[in-house]
Amino acid sequence: MTPRVPGDSDWMAAAVALARRGRPTSAPNPNVGCLIVQPAAGGGRLIARGWTQPGGRPHGEAMAIAAAGSAARGATAYVTLEPCAHASARGPACSDLLIEAGIARVVIAAQDPDPRTDGKGIARLRAAGVEVEVGVLPAEARAAMAPWWTRLTAGRPYVTLKLATSLDGCIARADGASRWITGDRARAHGHLERANHEAILVGRATLDTDAPRLDVRLPGLADRSPKKYVLTRGAAPDGWTAAAAPDAIEGVDSLLVEGGAGAASAFLAADRVDRLLLYRAPILIGDGKAALGDIGLCDLAAAHGRWRLADSRMLGSDRLDVYERVREG
Repeated sequence: MTPRVPGDSDWMAAAVALARRGRPTSAPNPNVGCLIVQPAAGGGRLIARGWTQPGGRPHGEAMAIAAAGSAARGATAYVTLEPCAHASARGPACSDLLIEAGIARVVIAAQDPDPRTDGKGIARLRAAGVEVEVGVLPAEARAAMAPWWTRLTAGRPYVTLKLATSLDGCIARADGASRWITGDRARAHGHLERANHEAILVGRATLDTDAPRLDVRLPGLADRSPKKYVLTRGAAPDGWTAAAAPDAIEGVDSLLVEGGAGAASAFLAADRVDRLLLYRAPILIGDGKAALGDIGLCDLAAAHGRWRLADSRMLGSDRLDVYERVREG
């Protein structure tokens, strides 16, 4: 059987996977992945790779170019976002770096919506004689950069809502006892989600009742605990930031809403949830606390077509279903 030759989509898929490594530590900059590939028999030879570093610099292209050195000349760069074109005190424009490195071809997943670059990076590359192709796996690249993309285009954080329930939709017993509904593997996955978000939020009732730590308790990731918010119109205790409403959170790209029914319902009612993590344990509680309260639904017809199943897996005996909000554009 003849081996399959990797094409542009294969290389870009690898670049998208690299981009996810920069999330959420690259904020407020986009988390970009870059591969540099030299033409060779069999579909090309990987020379270098890079992704945006913590704090937003160096960019993914700069990391890959530095790793490639002189081997970058004549190569193809696969980049998940249009290389930046605007000047910055923190570093040179990536479009200029690619030109100076002698890159012959640049394959871009998505055009940059930032008006400082939007099309200018592509134009600069082409003006320098670099071959440019745009639109290879754009949806996948935007999904990998969803927090940054949402803040830039919608002016708000990308919000993930986590619900851990029994089969009958309860998040606790009637007396409030909720430890533990799900098992060890599901809880570990929840901690990994915390590490992938800049901030985490609970309602005031959950804070007062459970006194949650909301930190990341996974080996090697303890320093990735997110900033803590509480949904309240009052003052927040030390170490917490108060948010009076779902729209009152600024300067954050990614937010994980983790507890309780009031906070979850408020974000759903405001249509601010972009991604839903539904962990379901194989238990029945009966007369317990419901996962949600009123979310403003007036018509059952309006509930359909709003959520798309993106992933489903077993975590021990618990099931995780991941849904994404269906939005126009």
